[in-house]
Amino acid sequence: MKNSVKVSINQIQVGNFIRLPVSWKDHPFLFSNFKVKTQSQIELIKSLGIEQVYFDTERSDVKLLDKEEAKSKAGLIKEDGLDELKLEMDQYKQDQIESQKKLRRSIKKTEQQFDRSLSMMRSTVSKLGSRPLNSVNDAKDMVSSMTNMLLSSDDLVLHLMGDAKPGDLIYHHSLNVSVMCMMLAKSLNWNREDIELIGLGALFHDVGKLKIPSNILNKQVPLTKPEQNLIKQHPLMSLNFLKLADTFPEQAKPMIANHHEFIDGSGYPKGLKGDDLDKFSQLIAVVNEYDDLCNGTKTSKAKTPYASLGLIYKNYQKKLNTEYVGKLIKTIGIYPPGSVIELSSGQFGMVMSVNLNKILFPQIMLYDPLVPKEQAPIIDLEREEISIVRCLPVSALPENIFKYLNPRERISYGIGKP
Repeated sequence: MKNSVKVSINQIQVGNFIRLPVSWKDHPFLFSNFKVKTQSQIELIKSLGIEQVYFDTERSDVKLLDKEEAKSKAGLIKEDGLDELKLEMDQYKQDQIESQKKLRRSIKKTEQQFDRSLSMMRSTVSKLGSRPLNSVNDAKDMVSSMTNMLLSSDDLVLHLMGDAKPGDLIYHHSLNVSVMCMMLAKSLNWNREDIELIGLGALFHDVGKLKIPSNILNKQVPLTKPEQNLIKQHPLMSLNFLKLADTFPEQAKPMIANHHEFIDGSGYPKGLKGDDLDKFSQLIAVVNEYDDLCNGTKTSKAKTPYASLGLIYKNYQKKLNTEYVGKLIKTIGIYPPGSVIELSSGQFGMVMSVNLNKILFPQIMLYDPLVPKEQAPIIDLEREEISIVRCLPVSALPENIFKYLNPRERISYGIGKP
């Protein structure tokens, strides 16, 4: 609160934005910074023995009471039921703390499952050359487990995962694309066979990149034309990787070859158009493009999930299936996990999770300098009646807020249950 001044609590009135000068654990309010909504809140603050608070001029709806007016009103207003109000607020705060602990446990459990899937992905890919049958069967088992979770629960949560290690980037990307393709397929009411098919194809769609020399794949300066052409062959290299795996379903191969093809013919490697692209190819192209935008490539900087969705919606209408783009936005929310946002309360936060049944009300981890980072409050916007004002690029965050929120360098998602 840069534009704040310390004032007497007697000068505060409804509509003022304040910060309490005591530790978060020493008051019953959910936040230390908030806009005063009722006179009872002011009286409760006084009952705690707090004589001065910080007043924020920019975030307040009304001015302070002047000192004479505050003096004349001091002691005149007596609110009944403050003890009951404090008990009620303490209970609500405790409920929210428990809810936060539950969400953190859910994220941790999903992260552990995600790590196991990463390990399985590495093992699966490493077996492709020597034991292709085992490799494909392992992948099928993995996709089947994910499908079971998708189809057995109507209350799934999309969680933001930890950063990828440099050597795991291809696996993070493949899992991201697989999970989101399966989620969209479910939202599109595809049958189980089709959901598993696109999940399996997505897991293997980029394995061809493992055949490209690392000095080209990781090159930090612009690629030469021959190098660009080689990169554009990776979908076909992925298919070559699968030649020995005769149990890999033929129906899943076109989507692997076509995941960079656009319906207007401007994609690669063959420049196919809409009529030449099946529904699997068109769906994986949407998700692959979204994930590439979020996480960046050697030739493009990573964008926020919010900006990536906006870019796809505005600039890819002729390139991507618009029904699938709309379904992506409706499925993961306007503010997907990983989005850095500013709230109507004036606070900053990062979207940690989205309940797929309530995508307009994601769970937000808030920046609060008075609360230890490891105990950062995670709030449900629906319950707090707070709205998102805007989404911010990570570069716009002050250093202290950046370090507290710790935005992910790469965006990865895992699905779990609340």
